[in-house]
Formats: sequence, structure tokens, C-alpha cells
Amino acid sequence: MKIIKLSLVLLSLIGTAYAEEEHRDRLHSVKKAIGSVHEVEQKELNIVDGFSHMFKDGQVTGQVRSIYSEIHYKDAQDIYATALGGFLKYELAEYKGFSGAVEFVTSQNINFLSGDGVKYNDELASSDGDYTQMSELYINYAYENFAFRGGRQTIDTPLADSDDIRMVSNSFEAYIASYELDKIVFEGGYLVAWQGYDAGLETPWAKTGKDGTYLAGIIYSDENVDASVWYYNINGEINDATANNSYYGDITGHYHITKDLFLHAGIQYLKQDELDQSGVASSIYGATAELVVYGLGLNIAYNKADKKSAKGSFSGFGGGTLFTNMDSMILDVIAVDRDADAVVAGISYELGDFNFLYAYGDFNGDADSSGVSEHIVEQNLGVAYEHNQVTLGAIYTKNSDKKNTNSNDGDWDNLRVLVAYNF
Repeated sequence: MKIIKLSLVLLSLIGTAYAEEEHRDRLHSVKKAIGSVHEVEQKELNIVDGFSHMFKDGQVTGQVRSIYSEIHYKDAQDIYATALGGFLKYELAEYKGFSGAVEFVTSQNINFLSGDGVKYNDELASSDGDYTQMSELYINYAYENFAFRGGRQTIDTPLADSDDIRMVSNSFEAYIASYELDKIVFEGGYLVAWQGYDAGLETPWAKTGKDGTYLAGIIYSDENVDASVWYYNINGEINDATANNSYYGDITGHYHITKDLFLHAGIQYLKQDELDQSGVASSIYGATAELVVYGLGLNIAYNKADKKSAKGSFSGFGGGTLFTNMDSMILDVIAVDRDADAVVAGISYELGDFNFLYAYGDFNGDADSSGVSEHIVEQNLGVAYEHNQVTLGAIYTKNSDKKNTNSNDGDWDNLRVLVAYNF
């Protein structure tokens, strides 16, 4: 089950844990780190010898979460809101390889702590102030190295992921099979629809393309290397802004230089070919490096998008996979019809139950065919306290539009405060 660590940002990206396994499982972007801190830690299923015991020995887990978020705009009305919600999940025990689960998620506005009318911030609980879904309802089957899961479920792949960065994470109606062979995992599946208000889906269970999305991946992992290659076929209507064939690959190395000095270094590449006149065609590559020494983490990441005339990139159904993705800003925003690049650098420090962090991202886009160029700077500053089942945290994000093109909503800053309890 997921245990929230904080709804704030970079700590998993450039956080500094001393344990070998925590050093080993680094994340590759601010956006992914935001999602990871809300993840439910998977508990080992009880294995039973009778059908009735699947229900008797099932387990209930959940989380209560509250977030306050205020946004100050340079040229527009300030907005704010507070929401209370979380999730509740019941998971069956495993019998003869079969198991299953159901999960409900909700986010409810606290009206007296939220703005009215144009002062209302709808990013937490939808424009109606009320969002509730059966986010998961699936059946598992596992036999030796083979596994299959069908139904509503949470998945995390490069271009389809949970992206749990506010109150409600993404989940998918999907059918996913995997086979593990030593250090290699083969995965394939079909995505039908998805929901999640963090993705701005006012209407839940929207289709992932006219005929859905097919995906396939190969993942390799050992004590020093992680590598993966993926393919996605996203079908669409004519002029659908998502339809494309996507090819993605990455490789990351992990090295103990000394007992207290740890290095991570990785590269990635994303190629997207247009389908159905969607306007999605891209070629993006990137690199990242992180040095962890004692309680201090230092990270730098780079991505470059090559110009495709009148075309842009699609970050997928979720937060996307680029190394430079931040709390708000991603390269997609400025990569249409132009060469664009991004550099993100960060520093963090861990002291007991406290984590402190700062990250700076610089996003530049050359002039497009109309002569307009882009330059956006985002900064993230955060602090968190975690003890037992309780997390308190805050993240401050500042977005500066240096070219005044109103990309990524122009100049603004956002303060979010989080309280969470797991049970």
C-alpha cells in the first residue's frame, strides 16, 4: 500500500538516505518524485488455502490527506482552496494465484477555507468541489514468473503513470501482463480509459485514444544498472492531440564511490511519430547526474527537444518521463515548432525526520515559425517532517515567464501545505 512521504517534490529525486536500497532506487525527475511521495507501499499478500479465507484474510489500508493550495498571479485574480480526502482500499488474500482489490478515492472542498467564485482554486477537488471515484477494481492472477492484472488499476510506466501530485492520482482501466526472467521483466498491455483530477480530467474515465493505447516494455535491473525500452501505440481521431507511436529508452547507473559517496548517472531518449494528423512528433534526449554525500544531495538534469515543424511532444497520460519535469513546468509546454531545452539543478539536505530542498529549472525555446521564443524559470522550495504515520509538508513553487508569452500561465507562485495520516 502507498505510504505518503510528502506532497512536495524533489526529496525522492535528490533526497539523501543512507540505506543502500534507498540510494539504489533513485527517481529521475521532480515530477516523478512528487508522485513517489504519495505512493502506497505494497504489502505482501496473505496466501490462503481456501476460497472463503480470501475474504477473511483480506486487508484494509487507507490514507487521510488534506492540502491547502493558494496561487498568486501577476496579471490575474489570486485563487485558493483547501480539500480533505484520501483513499480506502480492500485487498483480497491470494488463493491459487488469484487475488483482487477495490479502492475508492475522494477529494472534498472545505468551503470556509476556499475562495468563492473567481477566487476558487479548482486544482484539488474539481470545479464542483467534489470528486469521488472507484479508482481501482481489479483481478490478479500469478503463476510462477507470470502475472496478469485486469480492470481499474494504478500503473506506472514512462508515458502512463499515477502522477499523484495533489489530492487524486491517476488510475487506468487496463489489462497488463508481465513475465519475469532473471533480471529482465517483459511487460505488455492495453489501456482503455483513465481518471484522475490531478491530470485535469473533469470527466473521469476518458478514453486513452479512439481505440485505446497498446504498450510493451522490457526492463532490466541489477545492483548497478537500470535500463528499459518501451513502445506505445496511441490511436486517435483526426487532429487528436495525443495520437502517435512513441519509442522510449533509458539507462541509469548507480555507483558507490566510497561508503558515504554515491553517484547516479543516466541518459534517456524519446521519439514520437505522428498519427492521424495529431501534431505530435518529437525527438527528445536527456541526461542526469546526482551525487549523494553524507546528508547532502546534488542533482543536475538536461533535456533537449529538436524542432519538428508545427509539431510538438506528448508527455503521456500522467506526469511524463523527462528528467527535467518539475512540479509544474515540463518541456512539452514550449517544445511546439521549435528547438527547446531545459536544465534543472537541485540541492537537498536530510536531518532526522526533516527534509529540506531547493531546485531551479531553466527552460528555453528558440524562435518558432512565427518568430516567438520562450524562456521560463521555475523554482521549487520545500520542507517536510515525517514521523511514524504522519507527514507534514509544504512546497513553494515560483514560475517566471521571462518572455511574457503567458506560457505555463505566465508569472505566478503557488504555496501548498500538506497534512497526511496513513492507516
